[in-house]
Amino acid sequence: MALSDDDVREILRLIDGSKLDELRIETPEFKLHVRRGAAPAEAAAPERPAPAPAVESDGARMIEAPMLGTFYRAEAPGATPFVDVGTKVDSGTVVCLIEVMKMMNSIQAGVAGTIVEICAENAQLVEYGAPLFRVEPAA
Repeated sequence: MALSDDDVREILRLIDGSKLDELRIETPEFKLHVRRGAAPAEAAAPERPAPAPAVESDGARMIEAPMLGTFYRAEAPGATPFVDVGTKVDSGTVVCLIEVMKMMNSIQAGVAGTIVEICAENAQLVEYGAPLFRVEPAA
């Protein structure tokens, strides 16, 4: 049985109003682990591989938002950003977090190269497909 977005919202609402400190739900199609007061890195959802980045006319690759949510450059306020302009990344490098319904989703680069531009503003809502980073592919 798959859970809908409304099911997850209802579960989170119930947990928020309860005395539970932690809840884990697992089905064949879905896993949810919620811990009250957990740091974002501890409460993070599994890392999500990015779709193949779009190729720009100058050969650069665009890392786009794989979902709608709030874009974060670091795992916590005041923490060092995952990447900056000039950072070398490989396809599995986590470049940012996108928060959806209080769940932090780690976003991977999906391409090896060097970050040449940060296109999204920290702590701002991004739409599905919005440009997050431009990457100059490794030779």
